[in-house]
Amino acid sequence: MKMLERLREHAAAHPLRTALSGPDWQFSYGQLVSEVEQAIRQLCEVGTQVLAISMDNGPAWVILDIAALQLDICVVPLPGFFSSAQTQHTIRRAGVQGVATDDPDGLRERCGGMLQTGERTLEIGGQRVSWLKVQQDSCAPTAPLARVVHKVTFTSGTTADPKGVMLDWQQMRAVVESLVGAVGMAPDDRHLVLMPLAVLLDNIAGVYVALWAGAVVELWPLARIGLTGAAALNARLMVDALGRSRATTAIFSPQTLQGVVEQLEMHESSGLTLRFAAIGGAPVSPQLLERAARVGVPAYEGYGLSECGSVVCLNTPAQQRPGSVGRPLPHLQLSIADDGEVWVSGRGFLGYLGDADPHRAVWPTGDLGELDVDGYLFLRGRKRNVFITSSGRNVAPEWVERELVLEGAIRQAALFGEARPFNVAILVAAPDANVAQIDAAVERVNRTLPDYARVARWVRARSPFSVANGLLTGTGRIRRDALAQRYDRVIESLYSEALSS
Repeated sequence: MKMLERLREHAAAHPLRTALSGPDWQFSYGQLVSEVEQAIRQLCEVGTQVLAISMDNGPAWVILDIAALQLDICVVPLPGFFSSAQTQHTIRRAGVQGVATDDPDGLRERCGGMLQTGERTLEIGGQRVSWLKVQQDSCAPTAPLARVVHKVTFTSGTTADPKGVMLDWQQMRAVVESLVGAVGMAPDDRHLVLMPLAVLLDNIAGVYVALWAGAVVELWPLARIGLTGAAALNARLMVDALGRSRATTAIFSPQTLQGVVEQLEMHESSGLTLRFAAIGGAPVSPQLLERAARVGVPAYEGYGLSECGSVVCLNTPAQQRPGSVGRPLPHLQLSIADDGEVWVSGRGFLGYLGDADPHRAVWPTGDLGELDVDGYLFLRGRKRNVFITSSGRNVAPEWVERELVLEGAIRQAALFGEARPFNVAILVAAPDANVAQIDAAVERVNRTLPDYARVARWVRARSPFSVANGLLTGTGRIRRDALAQRYDRVIESLYSEALSS
């Protein structure tokens, strides 16, 4: 059963129940089925095997996505935070034949001549959507998509050329069904989307899960929920959207959660109705989770990978363990390799675009972690980020960084020490923190660490790490190469000063 069949079941039982809703519009399940069927007819008319979607959050995005799934058309989301080079690479690598967009002029500028002149207008969910064809000589052959691939999501990663992860509906459905059970999603829930729909996490774990359960998906334009530009957050608008939408579930990144928590701490009367808030995309401080609970945001940390359809593990009200990222979803199994790498088995993905040997019974995640006796996963860092000090000791920087951001004076941290006699850190401090407070915070953390992992010197960052300044990925992970390059002279000066003193 695909999503459209599931929607038809809901529509037959409760045709007037709200499926999609926004600030000034809504679609019932009966209307949503009708809109998807109309979109199917339009997609058949334009004729495409590989469809890219470049639009703001809204009904047209979801309707096109479901219509393409029904037709076995591959959807390639184009995140607004991708650079022009990344956008062009995505279109070329996936063999995109046409792009649906609500900003044709902006997209043409990003694509640099890859799109044909002229456009066709589609009517999707009450929105006028431009259909732009891709120049045939601008794309790779579609041979890698000869199998049925329903979605190719390109991970922002740390380079200009993201990797295309191929997913099919069977894998995505396994994630959806597991999450419906784990979260207890029900028809009376309202899920507010707090991420761009081009980000796999809220596309699958948010929209798909809510619609599969017969719940309401609240779809507000990104600017109305406080997200503008690459990653700027207006926490007041996000709290307002959470309250006005009467959302019961939402998915946050650590950045958006922190902004919302700080806003609620300043204004106690929130009126929020959240019963479950998932946190994903990057490591989150346990201290932030505690603060969230105190202001009425029941936040639960999870862990996911695009290769696993967005979610691998999740803490829930019924099953949670502080400090962990939860237990694996029912359709997946975890194991730990001899070197500490987390391996996932179960419903596998189809591979990367161009991968000659995509089928693997066990997927090496690249993350380091431990499983406790009850199956809860504790992450220790990225395998590729581990550096070796000049004394030969291995250090996973995320381990130390996570301890640092538990301190109130420190908001973000990045640790360096490859082939060096000691470690240094770039710290983003709280706005009101002074040097003495930061020194004291670092000293407290150092007392909990072995000597080879301690921070010997630190420097205050010139500005917070963000997607906008190129120091975070779209999911909130540190771009270490970019950060090292940006602060190269500062880092070298820390070591030079120590040697000369």
